[in-house]
Amino acid sequence: MRVWLLIDARGIGGIETHVCHLARALSEHGMEAEVVLLCDHGQSPFVMRLVQERLPFRVLSHWRRLLPLLLGDRVDLLHTHGYKAGILGRLLGALGGVPVVSTFHSGDDGRGRLAFYSRLDRWTAPLAKCIAVSGEIAAKLNGKAHLIPNFVPLPSERSSLMGRRIAFVGRLSEEKDPALFCQLAGLCPEGEFHLYGEGPLHSRLVRQYADRVQFHGFCEMAAHWKEIDLLCITSTHEGLPLAALEAMAHGIPLCSFAVGGIPSLIDHRRNGWLIPPGDRLAMAAQLNYWLSLSAADRLQMGNRARHTVVAGYSVESRMSEILAVYLG
Repeated sequence: MRVWLLIDARGIGGIETHVCHLARALSEHGMEAEVVLLCDHGQSPFVMRLVQERLPFRVLSHWRRLLPLLLGDRVDLLHTHGYKAGILGRLLGALGGVPVVSTFHSGDDGRGRLAFYSRLDRWTAPLAKCIAVSGEIAAKLNGKAHLIPNFVPLPSERSSLMGRRIAFVGRLSEEKDPALFCQLAGLCPEGEFHLYGEGPLHSRLVRQYADRVQFHGFCEMAAHWKEIDLLCITSTHEGLPLAALEAMAHGIPLCSFAVGGIPSLIDHRRNGWLIPPGDRLAMAAQLNYWLSLSAADRLQMGNRARHTVVAGYSVESRMSEILAVYLG
C-alpha cells in the first residue's frame, strides 16, 4: 500500500515529529510511506530532519502540483496533517479519486485568519476519514472521528531525575503561554528553569526573563531529555503534545495545566500533576513540592510516567488502530 503523508512545514514541532514517527512505523509495517511537503520552504529544519532520519520524501514546488501527481502516480492513500494540508489534501484528493485520512492535532482554534482556517478545516472534514488525538478535538468534529492518541518510540536512555531542572519544551507562542513558565522561575527560587524552543515571543521573553531562565532556542530534543528532571506545560490549549509523551517515555514526569488530552495521560499525583488551567500560584506550589521530594519518590514517579507510555502510547500500542482506519 502506497501512502503519502501530506504536510506543510518549515520548523519542527509536535506535528512534524509525529509525521516522522508515523513514516518510520508505516515502513516497518510493510507500507510504502513517503512524506510529501506541500510547498518548498528550502533547506528547512524539517527537511534536514527527514534527510537525517533517511525517510523518503518529496517537496512540491507549489500546492497546485499535488492534483496532477495524484492523478498520475499510483497513490493508494493520502494522510494529511495540519490545517493547510488537510483542507487542500481533502479537496484535491476528492478530485483525484484518492482516499484521504486526516489527523486533527490541534485543540486551539486561534484568532483572525487562523480561526477561519480552523473552521474551514472542520467544514471539509467529512471528505475524509478523520483521526483526533484527543477527546476534546474529536468533540469538535461532532464525534465523527476515530480517537487515536499520539504515540512515541521508546528510548533506551532515561533522565536521572537527580537535578532541579524544570523545562518548557515547545513553540514560543501565545497558546503555549511561555511567559507564565518564565514567571514561575521567580516563584520557585530553588528550581533551574530551562526553555527549549523558538517562536514569535522569543525576543520579548529573552529581554524580560534572561536573568532567571536559560533559553536554549530550537534543539533536537533527543540529545537533551537526559538533562531534564521535570516537564512543565503551561498551555491554554492543547491536543496531546508529543513533548509530553517523549518526556514520559524518558521517565520524566509532567506538571501541567489540565487542558486538551493531557488529563487522559496524567493520573494526578501518581505519574504527574494536573493543575487547574491558568492557576499560576497552584502551579508554583506544585513545582515547589516536587523540588522537596526525595530521590526515591522522584524515581518512582518517573517509573510510573514511563510505564504509562509503554502501556498505551508506544508505536506498538497504536499502529493497529491507525492501520484499521486505513484499511476500513
